[in-house]
Amino acid sequence: MTLDNNRHMKLLLLSNSTNVGERYLEFSKNQVQLFLGTKKLTVIFIPYAAVTFSYDEYESKVNEAWKVIGIEVKSVHHFSNADEAIKNADAIVVGGGNTWKLVKELQQKKLLSLIHERVKTGIPYIGWSAGSNIACPTLRTTNDMPIVEPKNFHTLNLIPFQINPHYIDIHPKDFGGETREQRIMEFITLNQNLYVVGLREGTMLHYDNGKLKLIGKKPARIFKYNQPIKDMDSGEDFNFLLK
Repeated sequence: MTLDNNRHMKLLLLSNSTNVGERYLEFSKNQVQLFLGTKKLTVIFIPYAAVTFSYDEYESKVNEAWKVIGIEVKSVHHFSNADEAIKNADAIVVGGGNTWKLVKELQQKKLLSLIHERVKTGIPYIGWSAGSNIACPTLRTTNDMPIVEPKNFHTLNLIPFQINPHYIDIHPKDFGGETREQRIMEFITLNQNLYVVGLREGTMLHYDNGKLKLIGKKPARIFKYNQPIKDMDSGEDFNFLLK
């Protein structure tokens, strides 16, 4: 898959929801407002990654964060027919949490292909953490514990590369386990055709009009089998990832 023929798609893929010392989704609000525009939209929220709190609580938390920019989401769990809700959406937002649970719910409700088709027509898609993970071909670069078992690892396949959200390259003192970099190196050794983007917190990937860019003050780390690991800043060209 490439994105060459999908210039209508609009994606905003955040590494995380909260930066240290900030309110929930605070760092994203200006970009979200620019991304969605000022027109009143029907924004459908997918809360299925939530585990330790309710879908109602999740919806309220997002609305509280974004009310200052005039954006209100409606969670899909309120609708008796989730298909119709997504078909009538002007934008789709997928929250973070546990990626395994998110994928299992979407598979059980048979919503993955529908969301894929709606986003391909050009309705904006916003995700953070697990919501960014599922924009990839598979969930296999999530950091989450597999607390449930989905049917398979397939996700929305909106982009032809993998994202590792919350990417960190810190190796704590007295910790002898594998680093995040080592885990990703294992992945690309067995999946040699795929790029992996280590997306650091406070950053996001934006795709629109056939162009992909990084937004944020921290660089993204790019992994590909048999290629040097490299950090790339927001001003650099990320379109090579689209091929």
